[in-house]
Parts: sequence; structure tokens; C-alpha cells
Amino acid sequence: MITSAHNEKLKRIRRLRSRRGRERSGEFVVEGEDLVEAAASAGVEPELVLVAGIDVDAALLDEVSTLGSGTRVIAVYRQRWSPAPGGQAASGAPEAVARLCVYLHGVGDPGNVGTIIRSAHALCDGPVVLGPRCADPYSPKAVRASMGSVFARPPAHAALADLGGTKVALDAGAELEIGALELEPPVVVCVGAERSGLPAEIQPGADLRATIPMRPDGPESLNAAVAAAVAIHELANRMAGHA
Repeated sequence: MITSAHNEKLKRIRRLRSRRGRERSGEFVVEGEDLVEAAASAGVEPELVLVAGIDVDAALLDEVSTLGSGTRVIAVYRQRWSPAPGGQAASGAPEAVARLCVYLHGVGDPGNVGTIIRSAHALCDGPVVLGPRCADPYSPKAVRASMGSVFARPPAHAALADLGGTKVALDAGAELEIGALELEPPVVVCVGAERSGLPAEIQPGADLRATIPMRPDGPESLNAAVAAAVAIHELANRMAGHA
């Protein structure tokens, strides 16, 4: 059992707290039995597992935990990335174009990134494609928010211009409502930064701009993750009739 805070395995976990450490190693940390079980269900094996009271002193595991109450188990995994829809798979064959996927640009809150990965997995079984200036989907907060979907449907990296299909930009100022769209797949839902939306330089890359209608006396906008989930649900239902 590990009884020293200077143990190399604990140092490895500490390094993975930072984005720089994760980028250098290509690894990330998972905390909690539920997420470890989600990884196993997706067929993903850990690089390292430490269980409190068995592999490591419980107090030492609490010290490297990012959870306020500590955790019973911490595991390290290799990061996994999906090829962009329409790109090239690891085998060299063209990757299938998803019926519905989500493109994020400048979504800086890791909780939102993780929640959108979870929503896309649950509502359309499609990938989330990360553009520039997005939060790290393998940060502790994003991994927790994904509730294991980051294992089942790993994110992808791509530019908006490289994605095929009809690109629908969520825009609170648009006149067209998301519920009025009748689109055939593939469709890409484009979500921009929490405050500013999609930047002006990439807006021309979208084919349509659509809004999510809200009550006149309600708030002006929705959280990015909530808006993405509503749009995914609406479009997935409308596309259900298109085989």
C-alpha cells in the first residue's frame, strides 16, 4: 500500500490536474466508481487504478483528489479521440458521416463541454467536434459532466469548414426558429462561446442561423449546454423520419 505523498503514482496523478500535464502525457484522471464502471462498460482499460485503503492510504488519495469530499477510487486513462465525421478512420477508410453531430467553437466552460458530449451521446448518438478555444474535454470537470459518455463517444477535433452536411448555427438573434427546420441528414449543430456565440469570422461557414424561442418575459438566452441539448433533441426528432 502507498503510504508516502512522494510516491510516483501520486505524482503522476497530480501532474494530470493541469491541461499542460494532460497534453504532454495524453492521459487524464477519472475519480469515482461510477466513472470507472462507465469506462469498463465502454471497453476502455485504465493505465492505473488506485483504491483507497487497498492500494493507497485513504488520506493520501484525498489529497490528490479534485473532489471536495475526496473519492474511493482514482484511475488514469489514455485520451481517445474520434476521427472527424467524414474524415479518415484509423484503418485509412473514410469515416462515416454522422446523421447529426455538434460543433463547438470557443465553449470555454469544461462543464458545458462535458454536458454537451453527454447530451449528444444520449439524444443522437453523434460525436462532438471541438474547434478552437474550447475547454479540455478531458479535464476533471468535463469528464464528470460527461458521466462516462467521453468513453463511449470520444470527442473529435476539426475545423467547421471540414465538416459535411447542413450547418445550423445557434443564434439568439436569428429569426428562424429551430423547431421550424425540416432538414435531411447529415446536420451539424454549431454552438459558440457562452457569452458571444460564434465569432463573426466563421459565421459565413454556417448554412442557417436558428434560435430557440423563449418566453418574452424570460431570460435573454440559455446556457450553452442547455441550448445544445434542446437543439439536438428538436433536430433529432425532426430527422427521425429521414432514413
